[in-house]
Amino acid sequence: MTMGEKLKRHTPVALFVGLQACVIQIIDIYLQGALPPAANVGFSCISFLAWATYFMAGCTIRDGIRCFFGFIIGIIASIIIMKLGGVFGALGIFATPVAILIIAWLLFYLELAPFPCNYVPAVYIAAGAYFVTMSYVPNATLSGMFITEMIYLTLGLFFGWMTIAFRTWFETRRDNQEKKGA
Repeated sequence: MTMGEKLKRHTPVALFVGLQACVIQIIDIYLQGALPPAANVGFSCISFLAWATYFMAGCTIRDGIRCFFGFIIGIIASIIIMKLGGVFGALGIFATPVAILIIAWLLFYLELAPFPCNYVPAVYIAAGAYFVTMSYVPNATLSGMFITEMIYLTLGLFFGWMTIAFRTWFETRRDNQEKKGA
């Protein structure tokens, strides 16, 4: 198969992915004023992180469930780190690093946990996104960002699932048509 033929076969799915990304941006425009914190400028980037996480996890509904639970655990872990950083305040600039050491060490054991709590990459992706929003978004609250981030993460998982569902449907349909035509 030539490169041109490969591109032609790949283009419909690639276009679908592009349209999905466009839709996420449009959804983000409407969610900006509806979700906390007030006057936020959107968090579509979090959806794109979740979308990629769905692919890294294996592209099945079961993998999506693992990601979802990992996201919740990651955000909760971030909140615990922030609270522990306050408890360790006497350590000065080392308070948060020590809190991270303790929680990151414990989170690694999730690899040994049963389904659905055993997908560590999802934990770290959600934790990282939560830290960023809590550190750089004015007026962000622990509970408000938990809700907002989970909405965007869930949206990303759904779009990951849609990508695979469309690709499977499209390629099966195309392959069946090609078999009939051969």
